[in-house]
Amino acid sequence: MQIEKSLFDNLQIFFGFDTFKGEQEAIITNILQKKDTFVIMPTGGGKSICYQLPALMSKGTAIVISPLIALMKNQVDQLRAFGGSESIAHFLNSSLNKTEIAQVKKDVIDGKTKLLYVAPESLSKVENIEFLRYITVSFVAVDEAHCISEWGHDFRPEYRKIRQVINNIGDNIPIIALTATATPKVQSDIRKNLNMVDAKLFKSSFNRPNLYYKVQPKVDVVKEIVRFIKNNTGKSGIIYCLSRKKVEEIAEILKINGIRAYPYHAGLDAKTRAETQDLFLMEGADVIVATIAFGMGIDKPDVRYVIHHDIPKSMEGYYQETGRAGRDGGEGVCLAFYSEKDVEKLTKFMKDKPVAEREIGTQILKEVIDYSESAVCRRKQILHYFGEDFDATGCDCMCDNCNAEKTYFEAQDSLLKVLKFIQEQGDKFDDHHITNVMMGQNNQPVSSYKHDEHPFFGYGKNEGIVYWKSFFRQAVLENFLSKDIENYGLLQLTEKGKSYLKNPYSIKFILNNTMEKASNTGEASSGEGGNAVDSVLLKMLKDLRKKIAKQKGLPPFVIFQDPSLEEMCIHYPVSIDELKQIQGVGAGKALKFGTQFISLIKNYVEENEIDRPVDLIIKSTANKSALKVSIIQNIDRKIGLDDIASAKGITYEEILKEVESIVNSGTRLNLNYFIDEVLDEDRQNEIFDYFKEADSDSIESALDELGNDDYSFEEIKLMRIKFMSELGN
Repeated sequence: MQIEKSLFDNLQIFFGFDTFKGEQEAIITNILQKKDTFVIMPTGGGKSICYQLPALMSKGTAIVISPLIALMKNQVDQLRAFGGSESIAHFLNSSLNKTEIAQVKKDVIDGKTKLLYVAPESLSKVENIEFLRYITVSFVAVDEAHCISEWGHDFRPEYRKIRQVINNIGDNIPIIALTATATPKVQSDIRKNLNMVDAKLFKSSFNRPNLYYKVQPKVDVVKEIVRFIKNNTGKSGIIYCLSRKKVEEIAEILKINGIRAYPYHAGLDAKTRAETQDLFLMEGADVIVATIAFGMGIDKPDVRYVIHHDIPKSMEGYYQETGRAGRDGGEGVCLAFYSEKDVEKLTKFMKDKPVAEREIGTQILKEVIDYSESAVCRRKQILHYFGEDFDATGCDCMCDNCNAEKTYFEAQDSLLKVLKFIQEQGDKFDDHHITNVMMGQNNQPVSSYKHDEHPFFGYGKNEGIVYWKSFFRQAVLENFLSKDIENYGLLQLTEKGKSYLKNPYSIKFILNNTMEKASNTGEASSGEGGNAVDSVLLKMLKDLRKKIAKQKGLPPFVIFQDPSLEEMCIHYPVSIDELKQIQGVGAGKALKFGTQFISLIKNYVEENEIDRPVDLIIKSTANKSALKVSIIQNIDRKIGLDDIASAKGITYEEILKEVESIVNSGTRLNLNYFIDEVLDEDRQNEIFDYFKEADSDSIESALDELGNDDYSFEEIKLMRIKFMSELGN
């Protein structure tokens, strides 16, 4: 009773709370009784109080092992504010100078410091081990404990040494390990590595009912992000990108569009990162664009959205990053953009890694792909990944898949055949292999096991790959099969699967085709993607273009190309500045041809009382990109396009695409020095004269007219660039 009373008293005194959240009270009591404790609690569940409060109540100093300097700083600042004393909490890491380190150690020895935060690298230094031997350590808290496991999303080798260091500091020091994300495999790794097999486990549900999950195809991603933020003005958000370069680029575009956004990544100096973090906490910044380095332990309860510009490397990473939204229980939107190109990039990153690490990474990434492409409740999939069963009706339409119309298929026959196949052939095969068997794909692995002779070979060849992908995801989700992620993703029969073989029944699965269709056609998913083109205005703009073209003796496409006119009919630009942001316009063309177009649009908007989506006219930094500037400079110096391409590490086709983009945006380039080497004067004139009379700028049409045998695609494209540059700009 004494512990209980002092627990509530101290909770009120130090943190100002009247009640504990979830299992906090039981966890803290366990630690105060000097017992090893293992806490798995989702982000926002109140993990930090689980070790901060017992540290404040215990004799001696608690050592808190934390992976990030930013995380330590944030928590130390909070504790000092709660405790009213600078010395109550300290961190010991590489950011301190000798004088500051001496002061930290003095405060600890004098008994003033109740929590000492250290990075695992600092903990293992000989001088720090020597120092910690001479103080009273109340317990050791290992925060972000998933970093111990190679199967965790943020593996850090230094975490593997923690147990050894604790043994060097003293005997029988209690340990509390805490993480927000841990699959059963990672939990096992943590227990074994920290030698706390008998630790009491406190595991909260991973469900965050207030978070809304959505995945959409990566089409016009920058416009989609700016549109989303503008529709959520005044709300705080985090955007995650996989590369530092992309972080800087997105942050810059957001700033240009009037959004208070700042970049955050490990390449920035410590002072800049600390200032950015403080700006976000103090509401001086609305959006942080970051690599995964941002957010661990950041105590900002009112983050309203988390956007993944790139699909994350793992489900653990995705769960932890999305978990930074809505920690106060309020609104939290989690929007991720998915493309197969991102998957290809992540796969390439793994190529040079050791075989074992590559295999682990491949299986972890496959789980992310399955999640992104699936039509099943997102929440159910996330919770299943962490070993938690969830009834999708409990999602309450808090994900895009539960909101979407669904197509079901009867799965009984397929399920029986797949379960029988695994029962008969053993758990030696993954979903990819069994799909090949069912679809009748006779590749080397299939024939080596003689599965091309199996009675089920080709059974489902008419169903297609989308059907089988949907089938296997749901067979695992519904626990008919289990996937051994640690062992190449091999499929195993569960007890439920064995029972189904004995007593089959009708069962319907959801067919997924939304993400595949969107990925293949390059169209965004319903509601959020493209806007309808105003067909009445489009006809008026085409008539104006034709009139101007006739006056100037130019083909209409030289004035503005069709995609530019179509975008004008979505965004209704009414000033030269707005017109410059339309695809394929740029400053040059806007000034040369734009006045009559914006006048027509302005009158049309007023006459029809159109509410213009001003926020959708996205200002871009694309024209200022370093590559484009460099190409223009090299062309001015009359360096061959093939040489520029080689120097930049891109193909000749890619350099032509970049040059065409520069010209279409209104910049005039003199390419005669290069073209004269590629084509003689007569051939140049023939192509030039063709485009003067042509109805469209189609290269295919030009080749049909001029002859495929006489000209190459690249030659026609090169001359089209010259034509557009000389007559259009």
